Amino acid sequence: MCRRAAIGLLLLLAAGCSEPPQKEINQAQGAIDTARAAGADKYAAEEYSAAQSALQKSHDAVGQRDYRQALSYALDARERAQDAARQAAEGKARARSAAEHIYSEISARAMQLETRLNAAEAARVPPRELQGIRTTLAESRTALQEARTAIDTGNYADVPNTLTPFRERLDQALSEVEGVPQRPGRRRK
Repeated sequence: MCRRAAIGLLLLLAAGCSEPPQKEINQAQGAIDTARAAGADKYAAEEYSAAQSALQKSHDAVGQRDYRQALSYALDARERAQDAARQAAEGKARARSAAEHIYSEISARAMQLETRLNAAEAARVPPRELQGIRTTLAESRTALQEARTAIDTGNYADVPNTLTPFRERLDQALSEVEGVPQRPGRRRK
């Protein structure tokens, strides 16, 4: 009786694993595709790579007719891909926050420089003394436009590379505009 139950259990297990786990493999592939669409290849590369590797191992196990191992790898691939998608969403949010922060910082400095430049012009500082400062302001405005485009298109990593050099340049220009001697206004009679 015990022997008959053992044989029945073996047959049941063999029948349950006689076909490749195609449903689970397809789910794993779908999860990997979703993770890639979420930016996992950029923001969660390690977990995304592990998911792809597990899926490949699942396919290899199917080729060797080891369907239990294939099922195990497919489930692992799906779980890792879902983790990669979550990590990508978090990484993307952090990158966007950092990009918005530096954008706001540089934008505020550029506005401050423009205000001081206008005050210097109103105080009749010769235009040639303000030319370098005007150039820095114009270049920072162009960089800010490029950074805004990068933020709007989701290229958050480009923003610090575009704007970081302007921190020092704008600070230097602010110091220069403060140091420019201003001419007194004419007295009216």
